[in-house]
Amino acid sequence: MNTAFETRLRNELGDLRKAGTFKHLRHLTTPMAPEVHMEEAGDVIVLSSNNYLGLSDQPEVIEAGIEGLKKYGAGTASVRFICGTFDIHRTLEDRIAQFLGTEASLTYVACWNANTGLFATICGEGSAIISDELNHASIIDGVRLASKAKRSVYKHADMADLEAKLKEANALRQAQGDTSAPILVVTDGVFSMEGSIAKLPEIVALCKKYDAVSVVDDSHGTGVMGKTGRGTIEHFGLTGQVDIITGTLGKALGGAAGGFIAGSRALVDMLIQRSRPQLFSNALPPTVAASSLAALDYLDAHPEMVDRLRENVAYFRAGLQRIGFKPLDGPSAIVPIIVGDTAFAIAMSDKLLERGIFVTGFGFPVVPEGTARIRTQLSAKLTKDEMDRALAAFEAVGKEVGLLT
Repeated sequence: MNTAFETRLRNELGDLRKAGTFKHLRHLTTPMAPEVHMEEAGDVIVLSSNNYLGLSDQPEVIEAGIEGLKKYGAGTASVRFICGTFDIHRTLEDRIAQFLGTEASLTYVACWNANTGLFATICGEGSAIISDELNHASIIDGVRLASKAKRSVYKHADMADLEAKLKEANALRQAQGDTSAPILVVTDGVFSMEGSIAKLPEIVALCKKYDAVSVVDDSHGTGVMGKTGRGTIEHFGLTGQVDIITGTLGKALGGAAGGFIAGSRALVDMLIQRSRPQLFSNALPPTVAASSLAALDYLDAHPEMVDRLRENVAYFRAGLQRIGFKPLDGPSAIVPIIVGDTAFAIAMSDKLLERGIFVTGFGFPVVPEGTARIRTQLSAKLTKDEMDRALAAFEAVGKEVGLLT
């Protein structure tokens, strides 16, 4: 290792430690569940997982993964178009499309890969991409890869600013004389750091008005929003009206890994031809494909899980408000508490962990300076006893750090 480079790395890491913003990995020795065992803290209640429906340790989901591993092995050891694709992938992709009400879907090893494989594939010269300023990092990086497109950002959830940028992009398209060049409007369905949801009815209406393509990453909405957990699009009654949906199998739908893009058959066929993460990466492991398929089936058979999740969110949010916190508003399962400074948020999460509550403090650059937060995330499988114990810890720590009187 180059000595000067190694010294620079160590100095930068030292600065992070001095600032109180160094991130520590926590080591779990049991499956993800409402309560887990952690090497560093013993038995803790989890309020930091995307395991919204509690399916990570659901026996039917686990058993399906085991059977998938037995039937298909670990994988093909190559990419799909070179070495073949397992029929379980086709079955899962058909199931995702049916679940979301689209013609087709295509799986990736993660939604990060899906988002970085989408935009550069379909946006060339003359195209435009307009993105919400609070979109997930995977969307930001994916849009950056579409280097031939005109790229712009609209103010978060500001429909007037979005329309102004749509007008500009449409006028440029008309001037270029290529009306087939796509204009994409991309947004998260649920914004992961806020818990708020996109103004999809207005976005879809504007896309129709300006002949633009709507793209929604619903990673934090799938399994959470909508009457049957089909996401933010179902929540607004817009099934079939959003052009492209990206999402994950690694949150509410089992929690292991995997992402997807869902849309028209022509879109999926083009992604198979040209999407670089699809062309040059191995397929989703068949054990994950099998467990994800079981998770979708389990959700359809148990829609009451979605209701239970909403009840838990309402109960915990009301509890936080009762003891004096002011969490950000939002209908999702994400309930953030703004605390201000990044180091303060991390220190507060450490104090909560000492009291048996595993929750993460987020700060810059994940969120803007001065808006660091403790982000709590609820699960359908949390009991009232577990939530009450968590609320008691929040009250004690809140008073200890001076946020509560």
